[in-house]
Amino acid sequence: MKQNRLVLFGLLLALASAVFIAPVVAQEQPPASKSGGLTPMQPKQFPVGVQWVLISLNGKSVGLNQPTLQLDAQLRMRGFGGCNTFSAVAYPLKNQGLAVGPLALTRKECAKAEMDLEKAYLLTLRTTAKWEERDGNLILVGQAGELKFDRALF
Repeated sequence: MKQNRLVLFGLLLALASAVFIAPVVAQEQPPASKSGGLTPMQPKQFPVGVQWVLISLNGKSVGLNQPTLQLDAQLRMRGFGGCNTFSAVAYPLKNQGLAVGPLALTRKECAKAEMDLEKAYLLTLRTTAKWEERDGNLILVGQAGELKFDRALF
């Protein structure tokens, strides 16, 4: 039964990618206006291939063992949750939407504070619905709150 749900979810994500992602990820730049007028605004594209490090969760600064995040061109999301590593499939959608699939993660045990941070981070990440880049930071917003990332230096 659980496996059937996963297959159904995978099919729904594939359908969503066919309908919503192709226009967002593979946008072509329109030719410049010959009359010197303004060209229409283009939708923003999710920053793929960039390593991000979490700086705040729901407005609260995170300490050491900062969680990380990266989305590659094949829409595979990977990162560190504060204790364990994780991976998932994530789909940038129209109007700066983002759908994050089920998470696969390692099962390392850490101190309670690290586990609590990781649980809150992964729950917020999994429920993310919108993203934006503001002042060089990546902001992910969803039902469980807001994640604010800075570009990683490594």
